[in-house]
Amino acid sequence: MPPDYPQYETNKPVPYNLHIDDDLLSLTKQKLQLARHPEELTDIGDDDWSQGAKVKVVRRLADYWKDGYDWRAEEAKINQDFKQYKVKIHVPDYGLQIIHFAHHPSASPTAIPLLFVQGWPGSFLEARKIISPLTEPSSPDTQAFHVIVPSIPGFGPGDAPKKSGFGPVTTAKAFKTLMVDVLGYGKFVTQGGDWGAFITRSMAMQYPQHVKAYHCNFVPCGPPPWYKAPLTMGRLILNSYLYTKREKEGLGNLQYYMKEGNGYLKQQSTRPQSLGFGLGDSPIGLLAWFVEKFHEWMDVAHYTMPDDEVLTFVMMHWMQGATPGLRYYKAAYQETGPVGSDGFATNAFETYLATPFGVSSFPREIAIPPLDWMQAIANVQFHKEHETGGHFPAVECPAALVADLREWFGGKVVEKALQA
Repeated sequence: MPPDYPQYETNKPVPYNLHIDDDLLSLTKQKLQLARHPEELTDIGDDDWSQGAKVKVVRRLADYWKDGYDWRAEEAKINQDFKQYKVKIHVPDYGLQIIHFAHHPSASPTAIPLLFVQGWPGSFLEARKIISPLTEPSSPDTQAFHVIVPSIPGFGPGDAPKKSGFGPVTTAKAFKTLMVDVLGYGKFVTQGGDWGAFITRSMAMQYPQHVKAYHCNFVPCGPPPWYKAPLTMGRLILNSYLYTKREKEGLGNLQYYMKEGNGYLKQQSTRPQSLGFGLGDSPIGLLAWFVEKFHEWMDVAHYTMPDDEVLTFVMMHWMQGATPGLRYYKAAYQETGPVGSDGFATNAFETYLATPFGVSSFPREIAIPPLDWMQAIANVQFHKEHETGGHFPAVECPAALVADLREWFGGKVVEKALQA
């Protein structure tokens, strides 16, 4: 697509239906047919994922992708479940960009505009199970929402950026333009997980006049400096005595991630294009890359992704050759931080932000900081701990996430903020 996108008029959404060419579907099956599989080590058990994705799991999914998976049926369901659009916008300090988004207005006269943003290896599909209950609650007394679900550029049908530098801060500018200038929502609330947490917090930093409250299920913050919060640092030093069981488990999740689980982060934030040659050309390579993350980051004891769901999630990145999603990591680490932050875009959770904040904590999340860590960087007005769930709550336990969003955004704190 040429850089001026002549077929679109700026800020005028065009209805869109997802469609993948037959040629790519045919090529995918050929590649799956020719794929080679590694062999498991003989002393590694069936439930031991320490070497990475399990061969038998990937082989089973690859065989199903090749011989049984019906993309056209999945494509039709996506187009039925999501009211999709594309729009050309001018992103401040970047230039023109096509944004893909789903927009589901509610019939409720008291509905609140809610921007839902997730991350990698997810896509806009993560909102699938929560749109209907949020827009059409069963009771008229239950808070309803106008739900807007944009794709991060390069994720799923979101047109990939044509030049470098499109990280979370730039995405925040793009999504603000979408919400305010395209859709006309002058005041709204946000929900973010994974990269969506960085994006939505950056939006609240840059545009407090528009973002009146925000919610995250992923809060990647560290402990505050000891000289600012000596009691918090004291609790950390004596965590074996002073932390609750949940806090200890959360700290353990973070330590495990830093030791065993962040290799992908190093590669994708430094040389994404080199990795993209493999993951963008090999469907089984991308499948294995994603399957490991789904297993590590989900509460697999309580939720198992159906095979069709796994493959459809993979298809959202396979359709663009995987590389755009990988590049997002490098862009994030190179990008200047948002207003109020003194570092890269990834440091958005190091500076205190007064915008009312709600957080839902799920036990299999990558990082679950103690409440006092979060209070050092956010105006925490809502905090709910759950007994099940992981990094993808809208997929794993949508009812719990919906209940939290209703309780938090439907409360007096947010009502007052929206009226200000």
